[in-house]
Amino acid sequence: MGTASVGCPKCGARVEFDAGSKFVRCSYCASQIYIDRSGAGFYYILPFLVREDNAVGIFKRWAAGPTKAKYLDQRAQLAGSKRQYFPVYMFKRLVDGKELIRVEPAGSTTLPGLHELKVPAGDLKVFDSKYDVGGVPLIQPDIEMGAYLEKLPGAGKEQALVFFPIWTLDYVHDGKRYQVVIDGSSGEVFAADFPKRGSGPYLAVAGVGYFAFLAEALLSYFSPWLAAMLIAVTVVCVFAASLFVAWRM
Repeated sequence: MGTASVGCPKCGARVEFDAGSKFVRCSYCASQIYIDRSGAGFYYILPFLVREDNAVGIFKRWAAGPTKAKYLDQRAQLAGSKRQYFPVYMFKRLVDGKELIRVEPAGSTTLPGLHELKVPAGDLKVFDSKYDVGGVPLIQPDIEMGAYLEKLPGAGKEQALVFFPIWTLDYVHDGKRYQVVIDGSSGEVFAADFPKRGSGPYLAVAGVGYFAFLAEALLSYFSPWLAAMLIAVTVVCVFAASLFVAWRM
C-alpha cells in the first residue's frame, strides 16, 4: 500500500506510517497519533466515571423533573442500557487571541446530544495499547476531520480524536419507547424526545379563575360585600384546584 509521513503534533518529528493507517505511535516521544487526510492529531480517551447504577439513578432524577410527565421516574420501564465509547473530534483554535475549544462528532449517529458534548481537558488520557477499556465497545470514526476544518473560526492550535464515554438507556412509557444518552464523564443527560407534562389542566384552572374574578369584579359595582365574599371563595377554590392538578396530573 506504500508509506507516508506526518509531523508529530507534540514533538514535530517526522513519523512514517502505512498509507492506510489511522493510528501510529511517534518513535521519538511515544505519543499516539490519529491520522486523518487533513493532517495529524492526538488520540485520547475519557474514562468512565459513571457506573451503571449511577446512570440509572441519574435517569430517575432527570425523569422526576418538572417538564417530564407526572411520575415518569416511577412509571418508566427501563428496557436496556448500553455503554460505549463514542468518537468525537476536539479542535483547539485561537480566535482573537483567545483559545476556543470545539467538539464535533467523528461518527455517524442518531443518538441525541452528541453534538453538545463537552470535553473536560484535565481528564483526558492518552489512548494507546496499554489503556484498558474494560471490554467497552469503541465506535470507530467514519467522518473525516476535514469535514469540519474549513468551517472552524480562527487558527488551529491542536486537533485530536477523543473517545467519549456514553451510556444509552432505553425506556418505555405508555407503550412508547424512548431513549436517553448520559455523559459517562459528567452525568449530563441528553434526550431528543421524552413524555412531557401536559399544560391543559393548568390552563383550565387559570381560565376558570380569570372569568370568575372578572364576573366578581363586575358584581362589585352592585354588591361589594357579596363580591368580596365570592372573591375569597374563588381564591380558595383556585388554590385548591392548582394543588390538585400539581399533585395528580
